[in-house]
Parts: sequence; structure tokens; C-alpha cells
Amino acid sequence: MIVSGVDKDEGSTEDAVSRNPPEDRIAYPTPPPPEDCGPLNRCIDYTVVGFPDVTLADLASFRPATPTLGGEPAGFGVVGMPTNLLAAASEERIPGTVLGWDVTVRFVPTAYVFDNGDGTTTRAATGGSAWASLGQGQFTPTATSHAYRARGTYGVSVTVEYAASVDFGTGWRPVPGVVRAEAGGYDVRVVEVRTALVDRTCAEDPTGPGC
Repeated sequence: MIVSGVDKDEGSTEDAVSRNPPEDRIAYPTPPPPEDCGPLNRCIDYTVVGFPDVTLADLASFRPATPTLGGEPAGFGVVGMPTNLLAAASEERIPGTVLGWDVTVRFVPTAYVFDNGDGTTTRAATGGSAWASLGQGQFTPTATSHAYRARGTYGVSVTVEYAASVDFGTGWRPVPGVVRAEAGGYDVRVVEVRTALVDRTCAEDPTGPGC
């Protein structure tokens, strides 16, 4: 006797559908919404490392050279007449390391402050120039000259102020503040000069007045 239908071992059609649901009945997870990366689509996770801000304290191991100091007439002056004080300093570039970065440090002289040794100071933008290079006569005023009012020996010094900047390889970056370098050890002996009318020169009469 033949019995129509599905063998119970194979299961019913309903059982088969429940075991293998159609594609449109499978529950897939909902995808997350797209990340808003802005108008330029910048969603890359990275850190930009910039150059550090350098202070004068960070440049403590970098020092400009000691300026030179002199004057004319060399080592002496005359009461009431200008003594021309002269200093020299130049731009310097020093390679090294700052805060773990390879840099070049630059020092540019911007001002010269002369301590005249008599309680006065003279500030100038340059270290001064010799009378001859200025086309001037001796004992004439210059930007760095000083007239002493009394005889004596005066210890003169100069402080040069430098503007500092650093270069990490991308151009000069100024460092706020001023770096100073000082030079001293130049003495000016100031004397008085008196004139007298004589009838003969000192070559003619070495024992004459003023000779």
C-alpha cells in the first residue's frame, strides 16, 4: 500500500522552511552610521608634532663671542674733549641641539651700551667708527664719543645686546628677549692740556714752556 506525503524522517515542508529561511527573512545587524569627517573628509587619526617654543633659558649653552673694545686716542683722552670709544661685534650662527632638536642659533647685535667709567653711559646702535673713516678730525664728537670732565683714569666697558633666533631647518624663528655679552679692561687716562704762547718751538727750545 502506497502512502503519499513526506517521510517523517525528512520532516515537513514547514520544518524545512524554519530551518532554512528565505534570504529576505534573515536578520542582518544594522551597520553603524558613517563617521562625520567634515567637508575635507579628514578622519585619519594622527598627531602633528610642531617645533617647540624656545626661550632664552633654553639657549643658556649658546653664547655670543665677547666683543672687542678700544678707543682713540688709544688709551687716553683730554678733559672736556671727546674721546672716541669703539666696540666691535658681529652676527654669529652656532649649530647645536635645543630641546632634542637639531638647530642653528643666530645672534645679531642690535645695541651697544658703553659704560664710560665716570657714572655715565652711552647707548648706540653701532659700535662706532674711527675718526678717519668718518672723515672727521681728532677730538670731534661721534655717536660713541664721551667727554670727561676731570682728570683721572677711567675703566670703560661695553655691553652688546643681541637679538636671538633659531632655525629648525624651516626658517628663522625669533626668540623673545635680549642676550648680552660684555667686554671690559679698557682704561682711559684723561689729562689736561694747557697752551702757552712761546717764541720758539719745542724742537728749537726743548726746555721751553709746554715742552
